[in-house]
Amino acid sequence: MVAMIQGQKISHEAMSNQTVSGFLLLEFTTNSEFQILHFVMFLILYLGIVIANILIISAVIFDSHLHRPMYFFLMNLAIQDIGQVSVIIPKSMINSLKNTRYISYSGCVAQVFFLIFFMGSDFSLLTVMAYDRYIAICKPLHYEMVMSRTVCKQIIASTWISGFFYGLVHTAGTFANSFCSNVVNQFFCEIPHLLTLSCSEWCFEE
Repeated sequence: MVAMIQGQKISHEAMSNQTVSGFLLLEFTTNSEFQILHFVMFLILYLGIVIANILIISAVIFDSHLHRPMYFFLMNLAIQDIGQVSVIIPKSMINSLKNTRYISYSGCVAQVFFLIFFMGSDFSLLTVMAYDRYIAICKPLHYEMVMSRTVCKQIIASTWISGFFYGLVHTAGTFANSFCSNVVNQFFCEIPHLLTLSCSEWCFEE
């Protein structure tokens, strides 16, 4: 009995000390025809999202009537939306086309960081946009003074910076753990599913 417990402990330590060079993501399908269909559908979806957001960005930049705080925030929201879908969808499309589940360790780190970065910035910006509407509705006479161009630029900079540090902290906390497995039960690298693979005694992300 003691020998069995010691053997399990040694096995666990060996798994804890193994080096993970990459991860295997969840597959949408193993059928080659459905993989091509998945690629085409996601390509159409991705291009639709990117083109729609580029149109919003272009309209705000080139139409002088839209040079107002609300549309300035909307333009940045469109940029963040492009960033979020670009982190996940292209890799999923490439994997389907190449019939592989693999993503490198550095690729997984980058995917986690940029996803959290764009999502964190997105949440901060939505909060700012709610405040902008509050000022416009409740204090219309002070709106131009409160939401000046300088203030708007400072607010936008703070949302991007907060997203950067939010992504940095969560990414560092996640990959400071040791992993006992490299099989991720998700279609992309997501923190909760990566933490289920951790065999560290203390989970840094928690």
